[in-house]
Amino acid sequence: MNKHKRTEIFARLQAANPNPTTELVYSTPFELLLAVILSAQATDKGVNKATARLFAVANTPQAILELGEQGLKQQIRSIGLFNSKACNIIATCRLLVEQHNGEVPRQRNALEALPGVGRKTANVVLNTAFGEPTMAVDTHIFRVANRTRIARGKTPLAVEQALLRQIPRQFLQHAHHWLILHGRYICTARKPRCPICPIADLCEFDQKTPGQESGRD
Repeated sequence: MNKHKRTEIFARLQAANPNPTTELVYSTPFELLLAVILSAQATDKGVNKATARLFAVANTPQAILELGEQGLKQQIRSIGLFNSKACNIIATCRLLVEQHNGEVPRQRNALEALPGVGRKTANVVLNTAFGEPTMAVDTHIFRVANRTRIARGKTPLAVEQALLRQIPRQFLQHAHHWLILHGRYICTARKPRCPICPIADLCEFDQKTPGQESGRD
């Protein structure tokens, strides 16, 4: 795919959604960090239900520590893998209090040193909470980037690096969210919704879904 096509793709995505953001509900960088940790193998909708309960009781590292691991588990037990996630969150809160004065660090290495925080989670926090032009490659972005040929790669890291190189700089800040939302609602895994896709004529996927479509599934 050439630069002109990539530029037009992101121009259209921007026109349709000028200020995209995460569908996770949060009000502070710490709340976002916890929501992203909880979102692994869980839906945003499910996470939002759990965090609405949790944040009403405890929404700072110190408050989570005072809640304790068992108390935390009770608040997030509707989330998959809640036992291991609770363990990681307690350990993360302890490090935030002891090493970062209770604040979420803005440095990648410090974020990735937190239990339960890998590269993808760090990228989400850096991009969404702190405005860094990072690219958190989840299954949606991996699929969309390869399928459309915007940026191809065999691993999430390879796709991340390709996207950072090839997306025009003026679109890089919001590209992460545009691609996630596009993959979640349009370029879906089993049956991409090509008839209503705003970039179908630019996409280089060679098995586009034919026919007419209106509304959402």
